[in-house]
Amino acid sequence: MGASLAIVAAVLFALGTVLQQKGTLTTAAAADDPRFLIQILRRPVWLAGAVLQSTGWVVQAMALDRASLVVVQSLTALSLVLALPLGAVLTDQHIGRRELTGASLTLVGTVFFVSAGQPQGGTSHPGAGAWWSACLITGALVLMLFGVGRRFTGAAKALTFGAAAGLGYGLQAAVTKTFVTELGGGVLGLLSSWSVYVLILSAVSGFALQQSALKTGVLAPAMASSNSVTLFSSVILGIAVYGETLSKTGSSHTASTAMGLLVAFVGIALLAGSAAPNEAAPRAPDPSPAT
Repeated sequence: MGASLAIVAAVLFALGTVLQQKGTLTTAAAADDPRFLIQILRRPVWLAGAVLQSTGWVVQAMALDRASLVVVQSLTALSLVLALPLGAVLTDQHIGRRELTGASLTLVGTVFFVSAGQPQGGTSHPGAGAWWSACLITGALVLMLFGVGRRFTGAAKALTFGAAAGLGYGLQAAVTKTFVTELGGGVLGLLSSWSVYVLILSAVSGFALQQSALKTGVLAPAMASSNSVTLFSSVILGIAVYGETLSKTGSSHTASTAMGLLVAFVGIALLAGSAAPNEAAPRAPDPSPAT
């Protein structure tokens, strides 16, 4: 049941992300101007994407309550493959041999990773020390990538900001797994829980960085870096914080599991090098005669 919900969440994330990119590209402010984060709130297409993303998060939370962090994040990472054809239709993204190869490797690698590794959950109540370390390290890496990304333009900026957003989303998913176990404590119980505030902070930072990545106009690098880093950080957090294991059958399948993850990352890396829509086709020569 958890795996099925994760796939539904991936579909919602894919369509929501493409609609949000379509909305960000219609704002007047530049990607470096934070005012565009206000302007997108007046774009109906962006709001529709936000509704789908929010619904995806709810479905993802339901999946995390039923399956391990690694399994859910592996399957929701497939939103990248689903978003490519949607991006071609809605935001004129280029889909060539490189994009098709990357999408295929991502799909095959992720499915192989989940089937070979069969990740299993550990504890549902990690210690405070593990959470402190996870939050501080994640925060430091996000700030570093944000500082580096501001110096770039185009696909490089999309890639760097997307990676920073992926770290935020990875932490958000990890905290969500704890958050859903605390819903029965009532409103006062939630307000007194640290998980609510970390969840909000990680979600807001991931949101702002992802929108900045989408604002560059290059969908594949933005989603590739975001999804790959989200998956990678989720694997690390699942192991380090929740004590999850990559294989329930022992170490004999570890190599196969790692190979599947590697293939998925190679596919995402290929997608990260995708050309921007205005770079996909050469500009036609000016037909007017020279004077």
